[in-house]
Amino acid sequence: MLKKWKIDRIISILTLVTSVIAVYLVIKRPQPVAQPQSPAMVAQNAKSFEEKIEQLEKPKEPDAEPAEVRINSDEVSAAFVQSASAIPAAAGQLAPNTDIGSMPAILDQQVSFDGDQVHGQFLTTIAGKNVWITISGHLGSKDGYATFQPTEFKLGDMSIPVSLVNDALQKKMAEQHEQFKLPSSVGGLKIENGELVLTQK
Repeated sequence: MLKKWKIDRIISILTLVTSVIAVYLVIKRPQPVAQPQSPAMVAQNAKSFEEKIEQLEKPKEPDAEPAEVRINSDEVSAAFVQSASAIPAAAGQLAPNTDIGSMPAILDQQVSFDGDQVHGQFLTTIAGKNVWITISGHLGSKDGYATFQPTEFKLGDMSIPVSLVNDALQKKMAEQHEQFKLPSSVGGLKIENGELVLTQK
């Protein structure tokens, strides 16, 4: 009986320790996926982003190849910063019983490109705690809509198997299908050599 009590006690302690570690890893800020930019760099990169997008808006010359622009992650991040300051944050937040498919308010975000993958890091509120979510994957397009296939998912500093979140993610993308429609001037997009490549329609 005493031996069983000791085993149960050890298991309880181990459970408590692993729970504390898991909570710490979820709340702990992970390694940033992108370096912060100064206000001057944000302004410069956001302007560069706008100029590149405008290139796709220009009418295509007859018999000419479609224009192609390459956008780096600093330019995308700067565009995010500028758009976030212009649009108020959504009021909705995740509650403890909220379905993972729900879209929480994004408090901060970073984006970087590596090879043919995009890495996104987002600060949101889950069960009253600010938590960093990091997601990596392959961005592409099909039939005029953006597609995304995740390869990594993290809550805080804790890795979550992609198989546990992919179904909910794909379901949410299907529900919001029209929001993933590419602009009329964009024929395709992909990540290539650490850059976002947009092709004119």
